[in-house]
Amino acid sequence: MSVSTAAADQTICAQLPVLGRDVTVPLVTGGEVTYAALDYAASAPALQRVWDDVAAYAPYYGSVHRGAGYLSQLSTDLFENSRTTVAEFLDCRADDQVVFTRSTTDSLNLLAGALPADCQVFVFETEHHASLLPWRDARVTYLNAPRTPQEAVATLEGALAGRDPHGPALVCVTGASNVTGELWPVRELAAAAHAHGARIVLDAAQLAPHHPVSVRDLDVDWVAFSGHKLYAPFGSGVLAGRSDWLREAEPYLAGGGASRKVSRRTDGGVDVEWHESAARHEAGSPNVIGVYSIASACKALTEAGFDTLVAREQQLIETVRAGLAEVPEVRVLSLFGDDAPRVGVISFVVEGWNSSHFAAALSAEYGIGVRDGLFCAHPLVRTLLGSDPQTQGECGAPEAAPGEKSLNAIRVSFGAGTPDEHVERFVRAVKELVRDGAKWNYRTEDGRCVPAV
Repeated sequence: MSVSTAAADQTICAQLPVLGRDVTVPLVTGGEVTYAALDYAASAPALQRVWDDVAAYAPYYGSVHRGAGYLSQLSTDLFENSRTTVAEFLDCRADDQVVFTRSTTDSLNLLAGALPADCQVFVFETEHHASLLPWRDARVTYLNAPRTPQEAVATLEGALAGRDPHGPALVCVTGASNVTGELWPVRELAAAAHAHGARIVLDAAQLAPHHPVSVRDLDVDWVAFSGHKLYAPFGSGVLAGRSDWLREAEPYLAGGGASRKVSRRTDGGVDVEWHESAARHEAGSPNVIGVYSIASACKALTEAGFDTLVAREQQLIETVRAGLAEVPEVRVLSLFGDDAPRVGVISFVVEGWNSSHFAAALSAEYGIGVRDGLFCAHPLVRTLLGSDPQTQGECGAPEAAPGEKSLNAIRVSFGAGTPDEHVERFVRAVKELVRDGAKWNYRTEDGRCVPAV
């Protein structure tokens, strides 16, 4: 076998089977086409492996931590073994806790509720709202968007140097931007935080599906991510890291599972002794299938090998970026510049087009699903578009008709399950739409651009 053939086979093997890969959708211009799912940054399709694992377990579903029966014991073992799998996937320290939540947003809100009194939080304006907004009860310092990784570190160091060195502090930073896909200097930011006596939490929602995340190597105190971006559906997430703040905080939810012992007092009240383990913040019946799906996805990505997955994704990134570079009307959004390392998330605007109109045409005329809007990262997108980052906007498309200018963008995102044909079709569609215009008429309905019928 020649080297070129071997490389091609390796590329083919790196594409992981996902649900929906054979789904066809109608086109307004007639006929059907296989749907090109290029909105992985919002929710990635479930891996076929994950779906098969969940289907195999489903008949054995039982209550967790609450039953003596065989299925309950089996489900409890599966739930706790999933915790171990996630800890291994993240390369956690021996005394770290893995807490299962509903999402990255839920994880960071949990941590926000566990902050010590008078904690100061430092967060860049470039964060997704999931990591920008949960800190309302803390003293928050919002940092301006840096234009280089080095500036990010210097900005954080400058801000931390002026804080009270004796009080608790937390830095929150993304691993990969959900708008530009650019990788952030997490290890350097963690070193800066620790040098000034602060802790750091990593929002790995966009990083974990694309790159290995090692809590030890990055030296972060916590990491949060969502299952639905990691090819695992069913609404589960993870918060993993240091146990002390979590152990000392009031339970995130009060109820069964979080409580170790409950007794009545002589005055008629109730005394509660809460768990000190991860169960302290996992009250109620857990989402066993969601948790198991995350563990299954972690195993699948690990077994596939991130080196191979990353190499193939870089090929897709190069295909998209090279294609967009050939269209003068397209401007790709970036903080750190063209040479910055990134994952498969690319946002752009097209001169003369309302972004909602462009995204609608990609869907209706080419069967391509992308995202348009502000991507729940309003200050960042406003900054990248050259408008006031304080201007308010909606997560979805703004009220703008086809042809009208709007302060939003288009995002294409992909990953381990994306076929080459999908990104090639996308590049071709962009070129044709810019050159020839849309083939169909569109109108605005409930804030979205839709085909006129």
